[in-house]
Amino acid sequence: MSTATITPSTTGGSAVSARPRERSVPDPIPFGRVLGVELRKMFDTRSGFWLMASIVIASVIATTLTILLGDRDDLTFDSFAASVGSPMSIVLPIIGVLAVTSEWSQRTALTTFTLVPSRRRVIGAKLVNALVIGAVSMLVALGVGAVGNVVSSAITGNTAVWDIPAWTFAQIVLANELGMLLGFALGLLFRSSPAAIVGYFVVNLVLPGISEALASSQEWWADNAAWFDVNSTRFLLFDSKLTSEEWLQLGVTSSIWILLPLVIGLGLVMRSEVK
Repeated sequence: MSTATITPSTTGGSAVSARPRERSVPDPIPFGRVLGVELRKMFDTRSGFWLMASIVIASVIATTLTILLGDRDDLTFDSFAASVGSPMSIVLPIIGVLAVTSEWSQRTALTTFTLVPSRRRVIGAKLVNALVIGAVSMLVALGVGAVGNVVSSAITGNTAVWDIPAWTFAQIVLANELGMLLGFALGLLFRSSPAAIVGYFVVNLVLPGISEALASSQEWWADNAAWFDVNSTRFLLFDSKLTSEEWLQLGVTSSIWILLPLVIGLGLVMRSEVK
């Protein structure tokens, strides 16, 4: 039995290389493009569009009701800011939840993470978009409130009162951004829209009642609840200037209720199997 030896063919005295052809590596998708796609996905669906539109609709309704039902002689810009702030505290966290959970509820996670394998970049883009939408939404809502203040002064003949200083405006935006971050963190943690939305309302509606009950029966909790209850300090952002201790309490409670779920949720998303 003979063995055949394969020798490289020659052309013009030079050997033809048998090395495989090198495949060029495509450039990574720019983060700006990922941001744009994720932002567009938040508006593309019918529910997403109307949820965004509800920011303006709720602001207009709240402003109109304030003009019609409020004491017109006492209406100021602060009155309108408080009226438009209430619906924003509900709508914005839901936007934060759906920014994450829509990938799983609409079964698009497999497509998204196949096109952009780096899950951190996708989650980072969703987080940036959510924060930008929160800030812009508050500017729009307060702009509607400002128009309401002007209309109210024109109706009553009183001088429009602009009684919200810059630091109060910044704190109102921060308070709503923290609410949106809480919704975003719960969305990452549960990856289910109903579970995350229910979790948000439990934290904001149920836990304050439990905290008050504990404070009425436990002196230690009454003295230290602000270090554990995120609502006790976050709600102060709407109407009072925080002291250095209250800022520290806000940082501690935000770390417990927002940062910790965000880190755990991100770890679960990075390790979970996408189907």
